[in-house]
Amino acid sequence: MSLERLDIRGVRNLEIQSLRELAPVNVFYGVNGSGKTSLLEAVHLLSLARSFRTAHIKSVITHGEAACTVYGEVCRSGSLISVGVERARDGSLDAKVGGALVKTRAELAQVLPIQVIHTDSFRIITGAPIERRQFLDWGVFHVEHRFLAAWQQFQKAIKQRNSLLRRGKISADLLRPWDEQLAVAGERINASRAAYMGQLEPVFQRCLEELSPRLGVLELRYRRGWDQALSLLEALSQSETADQQQGFTHVGPQRADIRILCDGKPAADSLSRGQMKLVVCALKLAQGELLRSAGHGACIYLVDDLAAELDIDHCRKVAGMLETMQVQQFVTCIQRKDVESIWRVSEQQDLAMFHVEHGAIGREAA
Repeated sequence: MSLERLDIRGVRNLEIQSLRELAPVNVFYGVNGSGKTSLLEAVHLLSLARSFRTAHIKSVITHGEAACTVYGEVCRSGSLISVGVERARDGSLDAKVGGALVKTRAELAQVLPIQVIHTDSFRIITGAPIERRQFLDWGVFHVEHRFLAAWQQFQKAIKQRNSLLRRGKISADLLRPWDEQLAVAGERINASRAAYMGQLEPVFQRCLEELSPRLGVLELRYRRGWDQALSLLEALSQSETADQQQGFTHVGPQRADIRILCDGKPAADSLSRGQMKLVVCALKLAQGELLRSAGHGACIYLVDDLAAELDIDHCRKVAGMLETMQVQQFVTCIQRKDVESIWRVSEQQDLAMFHVEHGAIGREAA
């Protein structure tokens, strides 16, 4: 899978852009603030209709513009699929795949799976549990397509249950139908997540061994969000009093987490920033490899300033693994020489080089 064309309008400081004949490796270099990361942001918008830098779409839209628009042509199994996304300042979304309107972001994500490695990727390790759940659910969604239906059912049920809980003291009879729906959907979500973690762990270990064999013993421990000795229905029953007192549901897959340990200690407390970035790279590479090996195609990698916390040897290892995976890449750096020393420009035949300056993107000879 690859992105063959990319048209951008109204994204941050970028001028109106139309990039054609994109390569397997696309490098964008320029000084800070020139618009390199905004280009990656545009690709991310095309996949998930949101930015990886902010939750506020207003800050993504160019000053004075009513909306931002990104259009792309995706090659999958030899066929071109058109994808278009428009986000307005009021938050509204207009998205099309193959010329047809789509109702959910999941439909976009299925067409164009994206992995991002950037300066805030540390949040998988240092951030709140929601960061790790989002990482986990991206993988489960793309590998286990029945997961989405269970997740949607669970979201509907927990919204209704929490709405009842906020009313104050209510009878158990009113909660019971939603408890049962939550339990069925939640158990399915947990089963899918646990199965995926079992597949991800060995791939992650192989990736980490290749990137940093002397880092230490890394472990990924999945925590499902309720007592291991109880079914979800039993856990909901036991937490009912606390739920009513505080007005929300305390147990369930919405409380799940992944503990990332190094030599038995939390990785966030024991690893340097450079080491954490290697772990994040291994996690992201493992997800892409698992997606490919499961027969669901390749994803596109957005790599923003890889050398920020990594030395050149580790950067070369990451670049080499991406090359071996045969995935399309959109890479940013400050100076062209940074890429030439890492991505082996002289040996890379399938590489496109772009210079970014004041929001203008110009193609150069590789």
